Amino acid sequence: MPEARRERISGVDTAWLRMDVPTNLMVIVGVLMFEGRVEIAKVKRTLEKRFLAYRRFRQKAVQDPTGAWWEDDADFDIDSHVHQAALPGKAGKAELQAFVSDLASTPLDATKPLWQFHLVDRYDGGSALVMRIHHCYADGIALVQVMLSMTEKTAKASLALPARRVEPPADPDSDVWAQILKPVAGALEGASRVGRNLLDQGLEIASKPELAQEAIEGATRKGMDFAGELARIALMGADSPTRFKGRLGARKRVAWAQPLPLEEVKVMGKALGCSINDVLLAMATGALRGYLQDRGDPVDGLGIRAIVPVNLRPPGHGQELGNQFGLVFLDLPIGLDDPLERLDAIRRHMHELKGSYQPVIVLGLLHVVGHGPKILQDQVAAVLAQNASAVMTNVPGPQHPVYFAGRRIEELDFWVPQSGGIGLGVSILSYDGRIQFGLMSDVGLVPDPDRIVARFAGEFDKLMWLTLMSPWEDEGASPPPAPPAPPPARKKKAARPKAGPSSSAPAIKVPRRFRGL
Repeated sequence: MPEARRERISGVDTAWLRMDVPTNLMVIVGVLMFEGRVEIAKVKRTLEKRFLAYRRFRQKAVQDPTGAWWEDDADFDIDSHVHQAALPGKAGKAELQAFVSDLASTPLDATKPLWQFHLVDRYDGGSALVMRIHHCYADGIALVQVMLSMTEKTAKASLALPARRVEPPADPDSDVWAQILKPVAGALEGASRVGRNLLDQGLEIASKPELAQEAIEGATRKGMDFAGELARIALMGADSPTRFKGRLGARKRVAWAQPLPLEEVKVMGKALGCSINDVLLAMATGALRGYLQDRGDPVDGLGIRAIVPVNLRPPGHGQELGNQFGLVFLDLPIGLDDPLERLDAIRRHMHELKGSYQPVIVLGLLHVVGHGPKILQDQVAAVLAQNASAVMTNVPGPQHPVYFAGRRIEELDFWVPQSGGIGLGVSILSYDGRIQFGLMSDVGLVPDPDRIVARFAGEFDKLMWLTLMSPWEDEGASPPPAPPAPPPARKKKAARPKAGPSSSAPAIKVPRRFRGL
């Protein structure tokens, strides 16, 4: 038998492979819900022709003393990866959430390629497909492209199954790392040296905080802020103690909210001078605040941090597998009661992070430690994890309905893993004109994530009412377009806005009739 084909796994992907621990599996979980029943045979044919067109998914991750490798699975069998399941009882949302939670708490088989699909029969009159793919294969942006490669705009086209040959870059580290650091690579004598210098400085600063000021001043003299950003990360300190942080267990629980209309979020963002992402993050912050209040926890003046992934893929590289994103630490103003003040604070914090080197620094650290001993990676992961309480990610999906294996996808949800000691993850995905919110939590910290996601609708309503009540004619501007009527099941309650604090970034315009109240 010929020797199995091997390729070295990139440093960043190796880091994500090694982060996998029983208390935090590095597995991206997604659920596709269909309007009708899907046949298992059609699912397998679609995966064989489209998913497995990415040769990487026929390979398993192998680790040995020389490093980590992609190795062809000589015994590959699709039946080992595609399973059929039935839900108990009413086979509704609660039963599907329990089923997905069980899968999210179960490790993948390391002797095979690290992915699985589970077709759930008779879910809510149709079918659901649960997919699990290890983070070492790709990040969320790439996996959305993988999903799109398996879909079409019509049912008939989705069954045609054209063979698509998709190959990953031949170079395990490709040229993406060099492209990202190109503007400063010359000044710092090459991308490879940049990463190692950052790592060395970071570890030294972490052990000797008094060196931080010297690093910041040195970076300023050189006209760069790499070392300064690295020092700020090292000196950030542990995040606020709340029930969202603590010792993790192996059990995870997932939940998802009813979709919200994307167009209405766009209207709010435009009317209030914020991005869509600002609005969504403010809604998530309000939901977390309400949950803590329900538990009787103090929230006044409280702030926590979330790790937010930042896409670093060069244009045109969307279909390449692998992890090409960095991370930033975003302050979440849990302690602010007013929805407009929270939104203004989120917008200001995001504004301050624009142009930050944090994403590149974190990607560089993962790139380097992936090639070093695991204990070094564990130390870096621990530093990142202690500085935040949650991971929050926002991934854009197709804004039109798509079909898979002959059936229309009605709803699409996903959950990202949380590295190190982080036990809470908020995932936001836009699809077919709607926003999908998902949440994964450690059962020992947050046993009822459904109570958090249930609050997204209320936070949405508060901001929508504030937008609708704005006296646009008084401000000399045209009123925003009237949004579609919300689902009748929700009751709207108006919130009373206050003026947000001043900042170097433009402040949100508070409606005139509310000023001075």
